[in-house]
Amino acid sequence: MTYHLEGKVALVTGASSGIGEATAVALGRAGATVVVAARRVERLAALERRLAADGVKAAALALDVTDEAACRAAVEHVVGSFGGLDVLVNNAGVMLLGNVEGADTTDWTRMVSTNLLGVMFLTHAALPHLLARRGAVVQVSSTAARVVRAGSGVYNATKAGLNAFSESLRQEVTERGVRVVVVEPGVVDTELPEHITDPEARASRERRIAHLRQLKPSDVAEAVLYAVGQPEHVAVNEITVRPTDQTW
Repeated sequence: MTYHLEGKVALVTGASSGIGEATAVALGRAGATVVVAARRVERLAALERRLAADGVKAAALALDVTDEAACRAAVEHVVGSFGGLDVLVNNAGVMLLGNVEGADTTDWTRMVSTNLLGVMFLTHAALPHLLARRGAVVQVSSTAARVVRAGSGVYNATKAGLNAFSESLRQEVTERGVRVVVVEPGVVDTELPEHITDPEARASRERRIAHLRQLKPSDVAEAVLYAVGQPEHVAVNEITVRPTDQTW
């Protein structure tokens, strides 16, 4: 199916790799102007050039979502540069697995600040503009919001919290035309696990997924595009996308 997003402006966080990068490409190919945001500016510059080569109007923006003032400035930059904001994709996140006992709690702070507070800050900053354009906010969550296991408790908590925040927001704004979409990917082949600081947690995850044909980032991007490409009266609020081989 072809989706037409001409005239729409999208801001995608965590766009320097993985799901964020693939989502930016998918939205751009559907006609949207795309602002890609992340901390790794050299990768963003390469993505901006790639999008421009495909004929996509794009811009790169350095952003640390844990900084509330930076989130507000980013949204104002997008609106000032392109006249508005129609789609916010909150994709930036970290997955720092490990047991509670003996944990390095700085990992907890990073996850809560990025996966939860960062989403809240950026959503809060963007909401007036999304309301003005009857836009959409896409929260990239995880099946970890639904399935809890030992060794991932804080990550589980951030994603479950994200889902709760998003459902409350949906009830608040849906009658005013803003669609809130939660996308819950299962195991995706990205660099996210490379950031796990606990060696045993990383090894345990690798053993658990060794047999899986993992999702590609583009698989998740297609789900995002499907949700935001629907007619105004259709709200696709939750999408769970797992590898066929994944049982949990």
